[in-house]
Amino acid sequence: METKMGIKSEIKTRRLMIQPLQMEHAKSLHAYISDGENAKMMLFLPHDSWEETVEFVRKAELEWRKPRPEYYEFIVLFEGQNVGSVSVYMEDDFQTGELGWIIDKRYWHQGIATEAAKALVDFSVEQLGLRHFTAHCDAENLGSRHVMEKLGMKLTDADRVRKNRASNEEKTEYQYDLWL
Repeated sequence: METKMGIKSEIKTRRLMIQPLQMEHAKSLHAYISDGENAKMMLFLPHDSWEETVEFVRKAELEWRKPRPEYYEFIVLFEGQNVGSVSVYMEDDFQTGELGWIIDKRYWHQGIATEAAKALVDFSVEQLGLRHFTAHCDAENLGSRHVMEKLGMKLTDADRVRKNRASNEEKTEYQYDLWL
């Protein structure tokens, strides 16, 4: 699959196949993004309904068809199974991308998030020309913090406040940056 700008969208790593999010992935995506434990530290998750997931996938598919997408949503396949997703959202200048990921809790602690995020950074540099990346996480999300550090990202802001969708309390948010 290629975008209208000729961007090759399938990414292969040693263990993973990373593909554009499409409706055929909605059921497996919904399983881990609607799981409260899996998504408890995410700003916009968990999804409350199947319809919400279908609408999210529909918008992602439409975005891929734009001449210049504002974001790229991918699913992560490990041994043929959808085990997570990664994304890059373009900042206003189209020079910076905000990275994001979620991995099904059954596949945590296997290096999948790091491998997928690293592949997404490489894709974003080679295909999109990005040289600056940001990522945010709940300060208590040690797994995401470790992924960011393994990518070479540096903590640049620890004073932000966030309210995760699954929580009624405000949390501290960390911002990490990477310049290439």
